[in-house]
Amino acid sequence: MAPDDSTDALLDGLVRSAFQIMGVLTRIGAEHDLSLTQLRVLGILRDREPRMSDLAAFLGLDKSTLSGLIARAERRGLLTRGTSPEDKRAVVVLITDAGRDLIDRLYEQGREELSPATDRLDPHQRHQLAQLLEPLLSPPLPPMSRRPAH
Repeated sequence: MAPDDSTDALLDGLVRSAFQIMGVLTRIGAEHDLSLTQLRVLGILRDREPRMSDLAAFLGLDKSTLSGLIARAERRGLLTRGTSPEDKRAVVVLITDAGRDLIDRLYEQGREELSPATDRLDPHQRHQLAQLLEPLLSPPLPPMSRRPAH
């Protein structure tokens, strides 16, 4: 099925907003010596305690890459590893109090830096946009396998 003009406009808007948001997040992360991926991990752990394997799959990273990333955050006191209450063999990643304090500060900084854009919308429009985005974001898209070029 060929995309229509509304699909192209939607994709353009999503890509442009992603670039704008990633720029802000990359800058905020760099101010705190965090990569965009490290920032994503902290953000994910705000309200979850995922298994290492699930976190690696969600981020599209191999386990050894994620393990190194977690080890660096552990040395900074931001994260720790524990065992899953359901399966003692599984390793879960937990945010520490220091990690939670940092991500809360970074979230607030992101909110402030994105406010010139988000304040262009009234509260009803912000709520509508959040509702419209939800089906696009939940559940996250699985990583795509490489497809041949057409």
